[in-house]
Amino acid sequence: MAVNAEQLPSGSWRCRVYDPVTKKYKSFTTKVKGKRGKQLIEAEANAWAASRKPKPVQEKPFGECIDDYIELKSNILSPTTLDKYRNIRRVQLSEAFLSIVMDDMDGVAIQTEINRLAAIYAPKTVINAHGLISATISVYYPQLVYKVTLPKKQKRFRELPTAEEIIRIFKGTDMELLVLLGMWQGFRASEIRGLKKSDFKNGVLTINRVIVTVKGEHIEKDEAKTVNSRRRLRVPAIIQQMVDKIDGEYITRRSGVSIYKSFKLRVTRAGYPDITFHDLRHLNASVMLMLGVPDKYAMERGGWSTTSTLKSVYQETFSEERRAVDDRIDDYFTDLYKKSI
Repeated sequence: MAVNAEQLPSGSWRCRVYDPVTKKYKSFTTKVKGKRGKQLIEAEANAWAASRKPKPVQEKPFGECIDDYIELKSNILSPTTLDKYRNIRRVQLSEAFLSIVMDDMDGVAIQTEINRLAAIYAPKTVINAHGLISATISVYYPQLVYKVTLPKKQKRFRELPTAEEIIRIFKGTDMELLVLLGMWQGFRASEIRGLKKSDFKNGVLTINRVIVTVKGEHIEKDEAKTVNSRRRLRVPAIIQQMVDKIDGEYITRRSGVSIYKSFKLRVTRAGYPDITFHDLRHLNASVMLMLGVPDKYAMERGGWSTTSTLKSVYQETFSEERRAVDDRIDDYFTDLYKKSI
């Protein structure tokens, strides 16, 4: 639709054009009066409006489609996932690949980019990048059918310390409670950062939130509706006593980086340079396997459940069998902890 100019009280002409990109109006004015001024400003405003019309998808560079996809999912995906996607687009994907218009995109171009990435990054990183590529194509150009070969994930061989060694390394330090929550209860660092003292009620802890850091900003997210993450665990007396001694509402005010670095420093000094804080969850799973904990309870305690598995056991969370499982795990860690005194 053509833009028409309006004449101002001064005799000048003005056009206001809606920008579909910024969703704001842009003003164009000229001091040239009379019919000539009207023609000039309308021509300028209409030329600008034409340049702001969205391109058909098939004419868009792939990079723009990725930007559109990230914006489309901005209120659906987690801030950490969105930040990961932005980083893939900004750092990992090549400008040559991002500049390919959708009509020219094909399996050869995608495989070429995958090959380039595989020469630089670990298989998991390449697979994540392809996940963004695939998701963008499925939304904006679903008629493109292609097949690519992805690198296989490499099995990571590590020597995990024993639970007894972890207790010894962190006993009496300012990281002790956080480490016990990770190893004993199987919590992620983001879940521990979100814990409040008020989450501990009548000997039961409910995971209600997480705190993540994106671009230096600490973001608190309600995870109550995320079936894999929302769970309840009985609180061992040793952990409850430590929680009771904390001043303030939050269990910790450490950032994720601070937790990672403090943990890494101590385990490296102890001879385990390849271990991260997140590996405490793997240690937790190993202990449950050693103790013969049934899979459905192990998965539930650690939040590893599929939706169907979680739904099938969630109502039995504090059944007699589940209490026996908790007793077995708590007794094991309690004995280890007391031996370290």
